Amino acid sequence: MIPLLVGATTNVTAKNPILPQTNEIIWTVIAFVIAFFILAKFAFPAMKKGLQARQDKIRGDLERAEQARNEAEATLAGYQKQVADARGEATRIIEEARQAAEGVRKDLIARAESDAAEVRQRAQEDSQLASSRAMSELRTQVASLSVDLAEKIVEHNLDHDTQMGLIENYINSVGNGNGSRRR
Repeated sequence: MIPLLVGATTNVTAKNPILPQTNEIIWTVIAFVIAFFILAKFAFPAMKKGLQARQDKIRGDLERAEQARNEAEATLAGYQKQVADARGEATRIIEEARQAAEGVRKDLIARAESDAAEVRQRAQEDSQLASSRAMSELRTQVASLSVDLAEKIVEHNLDHDTQMGLIENYINSVGNGNGSRRR
């Protein structure tokens, strides 16, 4: 082992760990300049061109997206207008159907009322006809009974014209409500 001498000084200069040697600095600068020149000549224009192309592509994509959005909004507005028009048309059709149904209902009611009035009129006419037939039959029966009765009372046969005149007078007096009996 090497003995340590106390108090001995050596004149050896130590290397600085932070600063490199001068020749290394010169070669590093030359290499940097050459690398920078090559990059500036070939790589930077290609990178700049690539970045410009990318920027143009992004700008174009954004413009196409904006155009597509505007078209979509226009299409949506068109669809909304069509839906609103369809709703309006449906409302109009429903209203027309309601009005038509109301017209049909009123027509059916009017027709039913007309038919009912005709039925009532026919019933009244039938009733009057039946009443007049019944009155006619009653007159005939009363006339016949009157003639029979008159023959029995008078005991002789009156001629046919006289009998008919008496019968008509009696029927008219009964029909008019005079009700006065002759003896």
